Amino acid sequence: MNSLIPAFLEQANGIILGKEKTIKLALSCVLANGHLLIEDVPGVGKTTLAHAFAILFGLKFQRIQFTSDLLPADIIGSSVFDKNNSRFEFHPGPIFSDFILADEINRATPKTQSALLEAMEERQVTIEKKTYPMSNPFIVIATQNPGHQIGTFPLPESQLDRFLMRLSIGYPDAVAEKQLLNGENTRLKLDTCKTAIDAAQLIALQQQVMTVHTAEPLINYVQALLEFSRTSPLFSQGLSPRAGIALIQAAKAWALIDNRTSVYPEDIQAVLPSITDHRLTLQNNAPSEQLLSTILLTEVAIP
Repeated sequence: MNSLIPAFLEQANGIILGKEKTIKLALSCVLANGHLLIEDVPGVGKTTLAHAFAILFGLKFQRIQFTSDLLPADIIGSSVFDKNNSRFEFHPGPIFSDFILADEINRATPKTQSALLEAMEERQVTIEKKTYPMSNPFIVIATQNPGHQIGTFPLPESQLDRFLMRLSIGYPDAVAEKQLLNGENTRLKLDTCKTAIDAAQLIALQQQVMTVHTAEPLINYVQALLEFSRTSPLFSQGLSPRAGIALIQAAKAWALIDNRTSVYPEDIQAVLPSITDHRLTLQNNAPSEQLLSTILLTEVAIP
């Protein structure tokens, strides 16, 4: 089963050049059965990464372009009166798919952003007192532009917490950028890549993640990280138990990608920034570079 993962990573790394760790983190997020938020400036490959993952997983794909005039019904769907049957019938929106790309999610108003909340957390949507389950697997990858850009509405904490990870792709290195400037056509690569892990195999891998062993000292380590974030004067808001669960799940997925059956401390450290950056709130006088280095290297002992 795990031979599927190297084939997936090989194709993904051939599309998003020079971003091996980012791709591995994104795959960890999906294998941990979580949703992913990618925040970065336009033009660095956020949408391309999401589209590549949809193709490589062979899932039914829907792209929703978030704009200021987008309404919740445009995402969830709405009931339309059927004259022939003399009743209202529900017409599902694009959220009813296996793989959702919520592009530029912070361009939409908070009311529209919240339309994703129930679907992402509860894996269902309730409309007019009737509940509609989401598909399995159900994956949301959202992209957003930096908050200082014009026309953005910051995601509230409740919405951010629905995302298991937040990643930043960043600019390519010199070698990768030269390949792009020399005419490496990413769109053609997307058209030629093939499914590496199908839906059934993805579900099996997600179940396999659950079996990866996490020793008691590592559970204590995660608990110490949570406790430090809640008591340290650096932070105005600490990490919730849900963040701790997300950290362990992501570390298990990272270990599985490395073809291991148990979690190491290095796995927790590898995924920690992407799990905690969007959940921790710094005090106004705390320097931002201390956000993770203090937790990882200074205050919390590594088992």
